[in-house]
Amino acid sequence: MNLIYCFLNLLETAIVTQDELSSMSDVEAPSQEEIRYEVREIKEVKPKVIETAPKKKVSSIFIVVEEQPRFPGGNDARIKFLLKNVKYPEEARDLGIQGRVFVTFVVEIDGSITDVKILRGIGGGCDKEAIRVVKSMPKWIPGKQRGVPVRVQFNLPIKFTLQ
Repeated sequence: MNLIYCFLNLLETAIVTQDELSSMSDVEAPSQEEIRYEVREIKEVKPKVIETAPKKKVSSIFIVVEEQPRFPGGNDARIKFLLKNVKYPEEARDLGIQGRVFVTFVVEIDGSITDVKILRGIGGGCDKEAIRVVKSMPKWIPGKQRGVPVRVQFNLPIKFTLQ
């Protein structure tokens, strides 16, 4: 155990104006009676080690990459998937709403789809339907940068047309 001598100055402090400071004579150091010595016993304390789960490194999201992510089977398979799975919303049909909904999402390094959002919608339930269909897509073939799979933002237009 180490003993540390702590010197505590017990002088009182007060706010003093400039005039009071000017009128004071030279200030003397405190006398021995004004200083109290205190001896404290300091115990060595070993630091606690707290283990935490390693943080998952979140890599950057690329917009332009050497090799773009692909729907399994290519563009034709993606179009077939959309035609088969998009259900025209009843509200949009009744109101005669047509147009393109632009959806953005991230294709992760494992090909899964995350962070699905509408860039530009047309309403009438078409926006919600576009999000539902994109979220139901199978895993994509991830995009690559320098031969390494990376997270890539992908924008997809989905066309709603009444026939």
